[in-house]
Amino acid sequence: MLDQILSLVKQYGQQSVVDNPEVPNEYNNQVMTEAASTITNGFQNMASGGGLQNILSLFTGGGQNQGSNGILSNPIVSMMVGHLANRLVSNMNLNPATANSIANNIIPNVINSMVTKTVSNDPQDSGFNLNGLIGSLTGGNTGTNGFDFQSLLGQLSGGNGNADISNIISQVTQNAQQHQQSQQQSGGLSDLISGFFK
Repeated sequence: MLDQILSLVKQYGQQSVVDNPEVPNEYNNQVMTEAASTITNGFQNMASGGGLQNILSLFTGGGQNQGSNGILSNPIVSMMVGHLANRLVSNMNLNPATANSIANNIIPNVINSMVTKTVSNDPQDSGFNLNGLIGSLTGGNTGTNGFDFQSLLGQLSGGNGNADISNIISQVTQNAQQHQQSQQQSGGLSDLISGFFK
């Protein structure tokens, strides 16, 4: 799933970063690396903080059919936008208006594409699914004995959200925390992301 997120950042970053005269060319890869890190770390922080239900709600109506502007009302997305804008100003000395414009373009568009492609039945979008996203947040170890998050997505968006998933949320939270700690010790995720944009 990480590859798909990185590709979407590259796609949406072309116009708002690479073709943007307000962003010095030497910062293009750094800006897109920061955007990809913001998205992946944002989801990982949500998962490790017990926010799996917030992630699920984003994919079951919190963003669907709202387009990239409507998805901005989701607290996960607005948090990521603010984080990215702050990082661009503090790390690259970009003008705050430029940083906000970039963050407000890339983050909602990438997440809206993720949501749209994840709920899509189009074979072209088969690389996007909730199992892949949850797996990438937990290092592939959801600890849920092969639980199918993609089918849960169908149940929740179909209005059958009564399934008791508190044990699953607890398992995913625990595994996401362990994965996050091991990545921090090895520098793994940030190295992977920055390598993609070189």
